[in-house]
Amino acid sequence: MGFSIGVDIGGTKIAAVIVDEQGVILYRSKVSSNTNNAESMFKQVVTCIDQVLKKANLSISQIKAMGVGVPGKVDRLNGIAVYQNNLPWIDFPLVNRLREAFSIHHIVIDNDVYMAAYAEWKKLNVAPNSTCVYVTISTGISCSIIQNGSFLRGEGFAGEIGLCPITGVDGQLTTLENAASGPAIYKLARERMGNSITSTQDFFQAYIAGDKLASDVMDEVIPAISQGIYSIISLLDPHQIVLGGGVINHHPFLLDLIKQNIGPFLISEQKEALGRITGSKLKGDSGVIGAALCSWENVMCSNTTPEQNFTF
Repeated sequence: MGFSIGVDIGGTKIAAVIVDEQGVILYRSKVSSNTNNAESMFKQVVTCIDQVLKKANLSISQIKAMGVGVPGKVDRLNGIAVYQNNLPWIDFPLVNRLREAFSIHHIVIDNDVYMAAYAEWKKLNVAPNSTCVYVTISTGISCSIIQNGSFLRGEGFAGEIGLCPITGVDGQLTTLENAASGPAIYKLARERMGNSITSTQDFFQAYIAGDKLASDVMDEVIPAISQGIYSIISLLDPHQIVLGGGVINHHPFLLDLIKQNIGPFLISEQKEALGRITGSKLKGDSGVIGAALCSWENVMCSNTTPEQNFTF
């Protein structure tokens, strides 16, 4: 039996799993990101992978492949992390460095949202000719589009919906990411609610408890997200829109708030789209599972229709 490693690298944390040939997670590890500089960040990636290997008590010879999800722009063919706005890597030769560290030849990398989208798409088992969009709302905001079993990549930066301009409740232009990502929500909550908010989770707990100031903050966050989702509906009219990432996964009640806010924007011919908006099936595991599956199937998440031969 062979095993594969899936790694999901983010601005806040790094997660790694080992899966078997059926795509079942057997072991997992997680460490905090260290974004001080390129080498400190890479060291944390190595630490996370080392930890999961030690838990599994496996030799490197038993690891057949490794898949790695990285934020931002990725050069998949050359294994380079080109640019990320929340990591200190610019043109970082991630695949070569990982090969040096672990002596694993078969390593694939891709944008982390694409990896997660791949796993969610396989889990949905939708019609081959469908259009599916996975949206992540976490440290950043981004999306990935799968149409006819292939990713729409453009020149390599497609899906960065977090960079799109939106109009805030104050009438000022900002970006979706600056209005509704996890750090943006925390910043806004601190400005409005003071030092009682020490984390994003504090804000959501206050909102659930009925805090008026928290409700006012939410009245700014939800319309921002809704503008982004409505843009996707109007542009692509997808058969499925999956919302994931930490903000949504940890607070699933946001899904209904988003749908309620989108509703008034929709013309009659678009109303049915609300039923096609769902939450993530795999939650926080989508990124690592997608990375592991991509490496197992020898697919760089490129414009190739993958075989749907995994169950999980």
